[in-house]
Amino acid sequence: MKKFWFLHIALTLFIFGQNNYPIVLIHGFMGWGPGEMGDYNYWGGKKDFISSLRSEGHLVFEVSVGPVSSNWERAIECYYQIKGGQVDYGKQHSDKYNVIRKPSNKDYMGLYPNWDSNNPIHIIGHSMGGQTARMLQYILSTEFFIDEKDSVKEDSKLLSTAQNGMLKSITTISTPHDGTTLTEIVTKSLPFLQYFVGVAGIIGNSFYNFDLEHLRFTKDGDESWLAYIDRMRNHTAWSTKNISGWDLSLDGAKELNGILNASPEVFYFSFVNSTTKKNIENTYHSPVPGTPIMIKTRSKLIGFRSGYWFNGSKTDSLWYENDGVVNTISMYGPTSGIYGADPIVKYESNDLLIPGQWNWIKISDMDHWSIIGHMGNKDRIERAQKNLSDHAIRLRSLPK
Repeated sequence: MKKFWFLHIALTLFIFGQNNYPIVLIHGFMGWGPGEMGDYNYWGGKKDFISSLRSEGHLVFEVSVGPVSSNWERAIECYYQIKGGQVDYGKQHSDKYNVIRKPSNKDYMGLYPNWDSNNPIHIIGHSMGGQTARMLQYILSTEFFIDEKDSVKEDSKLLSTAQNGMLKSITTISTPHDGTTLTEIVTKSLPFLQYFVGVAGIIGNSFYNFDLEHLRFTKDGDESWLAYIDRMRNHTAWSTKNISGWDLSLDGAKELNGILNASPEVFYFSFVNSTTKKNIENTYHSPVPGTPIMIKTRSKLIGFRSGYWFNGSKTDSLWYENDGVVNTISMYGPTSGIYGADPIVKYESNDLLIPGQWNWIKISDMDHWSIIGHMGNKDRIERAQKNLSDHAIRLRSLPK
C-alpha cells in the first residue's frame, strides 16, 4: 500500500513539476467577465469553476472582452488586460473601420504584467473565445505595417514587433473553427444572453455591457435593457467584417483560417462536443435526451439545415451533428483556410504531444452551454467541471 502511495505522490510531483504557467480563460460570443452578471459566472454558472481551479493550485485569470466585437479587437483587448496598458487597435484597423483607436475606458493595470517569452501562459477559450486565442497568437507573432509596401510599421507596442514564445498552449472548447451554419440566428436573436440575464436576476441593471464604446455605441442612462439590445442588433457594424457575425460565419472563419495558422511553438487542444445523434431513417441529427430546452430547437435546426459559402458550395451531412450552437465537425480544428487544414489528430494520453498540432478530445452528450456549467443537468455540469480540472493538470504537464 505504501509503495502505491509513494508512486502516486511521485507521479503527482512529476506532473505538477513541469510548468506553473498561468491559465487565462476567454469567454465566447455574448459572454461576460468577472462580476458582469452579478454572482452568475460565465465559467460555471451558479458554480465557480475558476475558484475550484485555484483551490487545486492553479494560477487562473479571466478576461472580459467585447461580447460581439471582432476577433481582432477581442484579441487586442485580451493582450492589454493581461499585460497591462492602453488598448490600441492599431492605425490601419481603426482607419479602415472608423473605430476609436485608443478608447479611454480601456486602460488596464494588467492581470499578469510579467507575461513575456520567459513567462508564457496557457489560454483556454470557449466558443468564439477559441478563435480569439488563435487571433492573439497571430498578432503576437507578426509585425504589422500601415502601408501597402510594408515600409511603415504600426506604432503600438503590440503590433510593431513580433513577440514569439508568449503562449505555451491554446485550448478551444466548442469553437467554430470553420464557422457555424447557425450564425445568422445566433448573432441576431441573442436568445442565450437574454436567458442568462434572467437567471442572474439582473434585468434592467447596469452590469452587462456590449463594450462597444470604440464604435461610439454606449447605453443611455435611462435606456431599458430590451431597447439597448435592440439598438445593438441594428448597429451598422453588423454589415461589416469588423464584428462577431462575420468571424463566426462559414466565409468569415475561412478567411480567418487563411492567416491564423498553427504555430510550431504552441501546443493545441480542442474539446469537441455534441448533444445530438444520427436519425435511424436518414442522415439528419436530433437532440439526445438531457439536452436543455433552450438548446433543443436550434439543435434540431442545425441537425437538418445546410449552410452555404459565398461561392455557392454547401455543407454536407457531416455538418448535422452539433451542440446546439456549433456544428461538431467545425470544432476539431481549422480546415477551411486557403492553405488547407492544420495538423489535427485524436488526443491519446500516452502519445508524445507535438507543438503545432491540434489534439482533439471528444465529449458526448454535452451541449454548448453545459460544457462550461450552464443549463445542463447535474451530471453534465459535474462532468464539465471535472473536464476543466483534468485539463488544467494536463496543461501543467507540458514541458517548460
